[in-house]
Amino acid sequence: MSSADSPESPRNCGLTVFWDDRLISYDFGPSHPLNPVRVELTMALAREYGLLDAANVTVKDFATADDELLGLVHEDAYIAAVKHAGATGLPELKHGLGTADNPVFLGMHEASALVAGASVAAARALWEGETEHAANVSGGLHHAMRGAASGFCVYNDVAIAIAWLLENGAERVAYVDVDVHHGDGVQAAFYDDPRVLTISLHETPRTLFPGTGFPNEIGGRDAHGTAVNVALPPGTGDAAWLRAFDAVVPPLLREFRPQVLVTQHGCDSHALDPLAHLSLSVDGQRTAYAALHRLAHEVSGGRWLPTGGGGYELVQVVPRAWTHLLAEAAGRPIEPETATPEPWRDFVRERTDEIAPRRMTDGTGTVEVRTWGDGYDPANPVDQAVLATRRAVFPEHGLDPMMDV
Repeated sequence: MSSADSPESPRNCGLTVFWDDRLISYDFGPSHPLNPVRVELTMALAREYGLLDAANVTVKDFATADDELLGLVHEDAYIAAVKHAGATGLPELKHGLGTADNPVFLGMHEASALVAGASVAAARALWEGETEHAANVSGGLHHAMRGAASGFCVYNDVAIAIAWLLENGAERVAYVDVDVHHGDGVQAAFYDDPRVLTISLHETPRTLFPGTGFPNEIGGRDAHGTAVNVALPPGTGDAAWLRAFDAVVPPLLREFRPQVLVTQHGCDSHALDPLAHLSLSVDGQRTAYAALHRLAHEVSGGRWLPTGGGGYELVQVVPRAWTHLLAEAAGRPIEPETATPEPWRDFVRERTDEIAPRRMTDGTGTVEVRTWGDGYDPANPVDQAVLATRRAVFPEHGLDPMMDV
């Protein structure tokens, strides 16, 4: 999938980016890992490259998600608790608000509902045919549960966007999550719904939050095979991670044939991320974005909704990774050796006092991948993880776990 003979990504795609400067108000405070400066630096880098001014790219405003939209996924009592905590600054501990992971901040409801509004606007734009691709880099808050905040996530914007699609007639939606943490909130929202295929590639829950995402989590009784979990060992790098992706994601998407592809692009799988233990590079992540872009055109008529997600190396990783994501979605990929613009590097120093990366690559270049069809190594822990997933879910889709598809 990522060797020199891989098919080229589609070019000059219609992309709508849903953005409002108020999105950086989703802010748990200066000492919290989820610092909104990462999104601010991403949008600044994308602007410096001219991505947001390209003829095929539109930046659009959007409405904040109202209670009816939030209620597609979240309990009324939880929405009320978020509002109360955000208005008073007081914790609502039974709803996960006021913990170290999810401290209360003033305006919490408004900031969180704004993120959800951007993802719903993206879903609507795709479903109504306004654009080929629609992105919300501030989104991807995949841990939030029906009645509780979790893992830095207050409202589950991606689940709300998927629920909106279902409410408006979608019969098959696929969600692919490449964050280093299991996409537990999205899986939980649709665990019993055969209309939604959720695929999550993440570090094994034996070593990382949230402790879920084992291969045997395959969906509820009437939805077997629609929850897919690839639990990878610590230290997994580009080639092994991409091998796992290639062995699981394309065959399932091709079989499921979603009408819309929603993706979450947490870049905390990077080797420099301080909260996790995988070892991808920006180059490996960029390769995955290109693969998902091609799959969107192949299986869902081009309807692709990429979001952000986790990522806690705020300067060296997130802005480059998500600028690559936006460039890929626009069909205007940035060559890895491209220098980062000097005005952006100056802005990084001004905002963070850090030295910005000078190129859009980690120096890895093209990542060669040994595909599943090249053979299974029973002694390799990544292959073991892949086979466990394929055995758990492939038969539910009429696919052979051992054969290349």
